[in-house]
Amino acid sequence: MNTKCTLLGIFILAFTSIKAQEISDTSFGKGLINFTAKDSSFSVKFAPRFQVRSISSWDYDGDQYGSPEHNFIVRRARLKFDGFAYSPKLKYKIELGLSNRDISGANQFNRNTPRYILDAVLMWNFAGNWELWAGQTKLPGNVERVVSSANLQLVDRSLLNSRFNIDRDLGIQLRHKTNLGGDFLMREKFAISQGEGRNVTEGNEGGLQYTGRLEFLPFGEFKSKGDYSQSDLKREAKPKLMAGFTYNYNEKAVRERGFAGDYMMRTDGSLYETDQTTIFADAMFKYNGFSFMGEYAKRTADNEIATELDGTTPTGDVVLTGNALNLQAGYLFKTNYEIAGRFTSVDYETITGAEPQKQYTLGVNKFIVGHKLKVQSDISYTTVDGNKDNITFRLGFDIHF
Repeated sequence: MNTKCTLLGIFILAFTSIKAQEISDTSFGKGLINFTAKDSSFSVKFAPRFQVRSISSWDYDGDQYGSPEHNFIVRRARLKFDGFAYSPKLKYKIELGLSNRDISGANQFNRNTPRYILDAVLMWNFAGNWELWAGQTKLPGNVERVVSSANLQLVDRSLLNSRFNIDRDLGIQLRHKTNLGGDFLMREKFAISQGEGRNVTEGNEGGLQYTGRLEFLPFGEFKSKGDYSQSDLKREAKPKLMAGFTYNYNEKAVRERGFAGDYMMRTDGSLYETDQTTIFADAMFKYNGFSFMGEYAKRTADNEIATELDGTTPTGDVVLTGNALNLQAGYLFKTNYEIAGRFTSVDYETITGAEPQKQYTLGVNKFIVGHKLKVQSDISYTTVDGNKDNITFRLGFDIHF
């Protein structure tokens, strides 16, 4: 009941700040509310969004594909607030998730409560091209993960991302950009974080997580930050490229995927700890309606098999290690229809017991108001260890105020 009252209060506060007879000069996709204080001491933009999906899936049973399973879901439903406080150099972002997928993951380390908070971060431009971030937000990991789920080219992210991304965490980040001559830019991003993912409330288990990322843009910046938005909606008049490299070290990680997965509990209640390292190499390219994204990920651990205190008896938990390749491309026609394709290959370390996967995806999109209002569909064919496994068809729409 308290949660419902809190969310209702958010909506009431947002909407009562607008006079009933007032007509705003904003437009669809620019935020439901855009407000700046008269003395320019703060601003706020409120932008809700949601995604609805229809999913049909056919599993291969060794002889033929069986009867389809159908599912209708609200994949994401979110409330986002951003703006500046005190000075335009001090920005903030708050994003709350309301769908079941957004809030799931309750455990003893977050007091068994829903995980509503996605982002709660301050971003301070304290000098020149330097920014200091503090709070909970995405780490500077693979480009596909940092791209907002609002700006995806296919219905959802790839197997590479779901298995190996480093996602959100609590901590600080230092960011800088350097002009290397002409249009050539380099961006440096560094983070120190807790290492256990978002919404952890019960202290820090294990060690800290350290992330560093370098990005190179030899042809200058993309239009409208297009290096972190899939599909070439701006139809870049000149080729644009971003190449990125990320190194992530999670010291004494206590979860199977560092930031996520099960906590590796021993029978005596203590946690198994092992150092995990994840590296990414990725690129985003756009030109005249054509877009390409490529990613490589690799995760290793000192000891993949979690053991009891005696060091020999397995607990049953295994760190998910291995590597993956993801290649994705699309072409946007002038009618705002787009055809896109993706190939993903995931290979796990033998010790994990997981079998390699390959997935082929073909998608068709219709952009009505860019990513803010669109209809998407895709079909994926998946194999496991070279054998037929599944066919999945997805259809859905996104609406972002």
